[in-house]
Amino acid sequence: MRRVSGGVGRPARHILRDAMIPFLAFFFLLLPGVLRAASADPAWGRNGIVATAHPLATEAALRVLQEGGNAMDAALAAVYTLDVVTGYSLGLGGGEFWVIRRADTGEVLTVDGRETAPAAATREMYLDSAGAVIPGLSSAGVLAGGVPGSVAAREYIFEHFATLRRPRLLRDAIRAAGEGFMVTPRDEEVYAVSQPLFERFETTRKVMLKPDGTTYRAGDILVQADLARTLKRIAQDGAREFYEGETAREIARYMAEHGGLITLEDLAGYRVEIREPVHGTYRGYDIFSMPPPSSGGVHLVQMLNILEGWDLPQFGRYSARYYHHLAEVMEAAFADRAEYLGDPAFYDVPVRGLTSKEYAAELRDRIPDLWARKVKGPGEPRAYEEADTSGFGRGHTSHLSIIDRWGNMVALTSSINTWFGSGVILGNTGIFLNNTMDDFSLRPGYPNFYGLVGSEANAIAPGKRPLSSMTPTLILLDGKPFMAVGAAGGPRIITGTLQVILNVIDFGADIQNAVSDPRIHHQWKPDYLLLDLDISPDCASTLHAMGHTLLYRPTGSAVQGVMRDPETGMMFGGADPRAGGSAAGVP
Repeated sequence: MRRVSGGVGRPARHILRDAMIPFLAFFFLLLPGVLRAASADPAWGRNGIVATAHPLATEAALRVLQEGGNAMDAALAAVYTLDVVTGYSLGLGGGEFWVIRRADTGEVLTVDGRETAPAAATREMYLDSAGAVIPGLSSAGVLAGGVPGSVAAREYIFEHFATLRRPRLLRDAIRAAGEGFMVTPRDEEVYAVSQPLFERFETTRKVMLKPDGTTYRAGDILVQADLARTLKRIAQDGAREFYEGETAREIARYMAEHGGLITLEDLAGYRVEIREPVHGTYRGYDIFSMPPPSSGGVHLVQMLNILEGWDLPQFGRYSARYYHHLAEVMEAAFADRAEYLGDPAFYDVPVRGLTSKEYAAELRDRIPDLWARKVKGPGEPRAYEEADTSGFGRGHTSHLSIIDRWGNMVALTSSINTWFGSGVILGNTGIFLNNTMDDFSLRPGYPNFYGLVGSEANAIAPGKRPLSSMTPTLILLDGKPFMAVGAAGGPRIITGTLQVILNVIDFGADIQNAVSDPRIHHQWKPDYLLLDLDISPDCASTLHAMGHTLLYRPTGSAVQGVMRDPETGMMFGGADPRAGGSAAGVP
């Protein structure tokens, strides 16, 4: 298998207006340890840099880089390890998006491993006879899961770009599953909150609860023997094992016996999609991100286009003026998301219109007054579908970012949706099934777990991929690697990724400071502005006076980013302290 290398040689701590939504109260109970720690110095390296959501995954990736593997090898080692040690966020039973840059050709491409609706899925499957959504049916249990795509995406990366053997790349994950890993205080809190979900399913109780029925605590060793055996089979036979072999048969058996929809035919028929990235420019930097069925790349570029017309440093990095304008831009993007985004195989998404500079100028003109909120609903991007095509070129979740010494880059976001997905471990596989079906619009205007609403563009259909917020992103400067970044946190992925990019490009922050900084979030509906705890009460009071409904607590996103200094070639990494991750480099 040929190596992909060369190309570039250098390397008020309360709610100000009490307008809460029940799901938010529950969601934030699931966010232990998210208070911002003091920003540390970024990790550094001359021959590679990696940032992931867990130290064991970072170490696995680092060892691969040190052994001569490239960024794609390292990403595979890291993501399989994350499956084991952060199984509440991602896993073999989920889906993922890869954005990679090949150092040998300079090409940027994306791999879409998003889950698909089973062949037996219908648009009314979560509605009662009166047309009302049945609570919980799309979020827990066997009906909540789409056909997993993660293993297929990883197999594509392995076959086309890896340089090391598959058993080597899965070695750390197999060890962590079979021999166990030490539970952290963060894990303990997540497990405790998730105990009612574990108790609902016999296969899950067997793995995630102790014999006395309690959850694992910090310092305990969690062994996942079934998962270790599944990983060993995949290490030997790859995606064929997952989609057609013993693992596939066990998944199909369990689904059939428990009323699920995923069949052997669904698994065998799953295919990844190789897509051109969404491309935009921002202050001389080239932005490459994930296209639909992700909404992340489209709206990241859209928001950057709007923001490019303002002098953000003049506003002040932590000022009410800056946060107000940022919030209005977010509202505009999420209003369009609700109206226009879906699986491009089923719906004509106006990507060029949404990402055009001209459309951004129109949206910017809606936000002329510092003291008034202007965004009322979606705009009309289709009028700009043919504009600005030159250079178009060629909610929980986990993200990792890697740059190697040759200039290969990886931004990978992987998910099973909410924590532990559907809560179901699929028979004897050790695999948690996703609950990504909840990302469809169950009914027009009906909010999902994250409060997001959608339209016909995101309605359920067999084989369709639900809309996602995952935003793995690569940034180049003068055609050379500059930054790989992405996040976890449902819709907060998009806004978290945006703010880290602004911190670096507009405010000159180092990558660790950029990642650790306080953030805001607005998603149009529900109408509240979420403020991180480190934002000053005076700033919050001013935003309140402007008419924003405020929710003052952790924003719930976790960003992992790496970057390369264009002058020295030195690489730096920042891991979000909100997620307990780590960054490390190869000297």
